[in-house]
Amino acid sequence: MHPNKITIGTRGSKLALYQAYKVKSEIENIDRNIQIEVKIIKTKGDKILDVALSKIGDKGLFTKELEVALINKEIDFAVHSLKDLPTELPSEFCVGAVLERADFRDALVSKNGLKLNELTPDHTIATSSLRRIAGLKRINPDFKIVDIRGNINTRLQKMEDGYCDAMIMAAAGLKRLELDHYITEILEPAEFIPAVAQGAIAIESLSDNESVNNFLKKINHQNTLNQVTAERSFMKTLMGGCQVPVGSYSKLEGETLTLTGFVSSLDGKQYLKQTISNSVNMADQMGQELAQKLIDQGANDILNSIRNA
Repeated sequence: MHPNKITIGTRGSKLALYQAYKVKSEIENIDRNIQIEVKIIKTKGDKILDVALSKIGDKGLFTKELEVALINKEIDFAVHSLKDLPTELPSEFCVGAVLERADFRDALVSKNGLKLNELTPDHTIATSSLRRIAGLKRINPDFKIVDIRGNINTRLQKMEDGYCDAMIMAAAGLKRLELDHYITEILEPAEFIPAVAQGAIAIESLSDNESVNNFLKKINHQNTLNQVTAERSFMKTLMGGCQVPVGSYSKLEGETLTLTGFVSSLDGKQYLKQTISNSVNMADQMGQELAQKLIDQGANDILNSIRNA
């Protein structure tokens, strides 16, 4: 990193650019004299839009090209939705900082203002997430669910054009793009557990780049980092990716962290859920402990059957 210049790498969607410019703004709040360039890099996940995510794998789908740019010193760091970042990064990369988390919940977007309990098997619900499919099937096994890809605006347009009657989306993305007027209903995590680290913006950097990593500490939000550390530890211990029905969320009250996680079969019939609390300083260990509780209940059997299928 040049002392007075920073290059930020990002995907090119409106949401990705919002996140990159949010990081840019945080840096400018520290030092207005730093020159900041935002560089757009296309990833595999941006290029393959006609295949379900679960069929093309999730490891590095939205991150690999950005990591190549990091290695080649084309950028100083990359900005991601943390839920897109694999829980186990190659040793040369690290999460240098996270920003304060936005809304971590899922949201229902539907035509005619229909709520989730008003949807029937006659309605078509769109999502590309196996986690969301499992959650929907648990509510009603007869729901008609179709895959959908593309950025937020593309998906909203597809619904308007009649592709589906409703969609499950991340509330944070809609709110960040000032599209929250499309939200019909916020799905509370007690009933619909969100994705690990949903709503958090992550900054990925090179592990050995001390100047960048020391600088990033200035914009890191420690409470958010503690929460997502527990959630990602839970996912990592289960060896889950974004394309398995696994979810987790955490709540921080003072120095006490409460972590909830679940594992489900695709049809929602096998559903394991546990909650634990401990000191926030034990965030990483808490994720491991919660995962082990579910493993003891049979989580690996559920996940292995999904992977084998």
